[in-house]
Amino acid sequence: MTSNKTPVSELTNGSGYFLYHSIGMYPGKAEAMASAFAAFSQSWGAFDDSQWMTALRMRQEFIDLWSALIGAPAGTLTSAENVTTALYSLIGSLPAEHLAGRSILVAGDCFPSLHFLLAGLAPRLGFTLRTVPIRAGESWVHDEDMIEAWDENVGLALLTLVTSTTSHRCNLDALVAHGRKMGSLVGVDITQGAGLLPFRAQEPQVDFVLSTSLKWIGGTPGAGIIHVSKPLLETCTPELRGWFSQENIFSWDLASFAFASDARRFDHGTPSVLACAGSVPALKWQANQDREALLRHNRELGRIIIDAAPSLGLQLVTPREESKRGGSIMLRLPEDARPDAIVGALRSQGIYTDARGQVMRLSPGIVTTKQGVERLLERLGTVLRQSA
Repeated sequence: MTSNKTPVSELTNGSGYFLYHSIGMYPGKAEAMASAFAAFSQSWGAFDDSQWMTALRMRQEFIDLWSALIGAPAGTLTSAENVTTALYSLIGSLPAEHLAGRSILVAGDCFPSLHFLLAGLAPRLGFTLRTVPIRAGESWVHDEDMIEAWDENVGLALLTLVTSTTSHRCNLDALVAHGRKMGSLVGVDITQGAGLLPFRAQEPQVDFVLSTSLKWIGGTPGAGIIHVSKPLLETCTPELRGWFSQENIFSWDLASFAFASDARRFDHGTPSVLACAGSVPALKWQANQDREALLRHNRELGRIIIDAAPSLGLQLVTPREESKRGGSIMLRLPEDARPDAIVGALRSQGIYTDARGQVMRLSPGIVTTKQGVERLLERLGTVLRQSA
């Protein structure tokens, strides 16, 4: 099928949507979000005194849905604006014994925002940021390299369940087991896997979990989460604190501030209630799905892309083994190719993807179809031939 014969319906029905590593979609998303925002607006704009109770109820629904999704015990999870503020709240809450004179271990392919934060905090909090590099000529940090760098001086290790640059999936069981032997705190950023890959916060038991409600979840920006295990939570005194950190958020007694007994101590100022409300429909949709079927659909479409890569002359940057990758497929474009032009040419045909440098990121999700993948591959082949 040539580009000028593509039916209009295929340009607009989401069949060519490959951006689940970025935004994420589900059927009826626009309508469901509009309804949620309308309900919030009607309450917040009403001439009565119900606003806060309604808003807090919406936020609690968000927290409860997320807790169920990852198996977080009641009272161990709260909302955050994003993974960066969530990590800041956690790091700024830890007893000095975990940080002072010790190391925080991260992989060189972690989410850059978190590395930026930790690098800035290291001098003030007295820890060394130890970054495990990507091997020369390879694309992701190997689990065995993380373990080799992980000694008893590591006070905290921040793991990335699935990387945003290669879709490499770490062996969480092996890494957490090693961390326990080293006596380290272990946290995991599940952003690129949540909503697609199976994950339970207590299987294996980790000390904290960070995520956004974007990507495979399909929620809104500003609706992140932090889960902290009960044993660690009870020792934490966040320096980023505010009126929502208290047991009674409406207490104005300046001399009697006391942290909430649960994960609400990681709250601070007024939370992003609207973002939480806008993400509730996505979380409800997720809760009603056959999770194995969602993953199976992704794997089937991913295999088509992987199998076609050699014929397009594109290098696979993502692990080939399903157990070692998330839901995205990353392909390296030729060095002389212009990623912006390629992404633009695909966009004009209702095919949505993006690139980081010469690496094209393709993430097929529930609205993506086999026909959409076939259009992607056909159009991509044409564009590459024209640019050669």
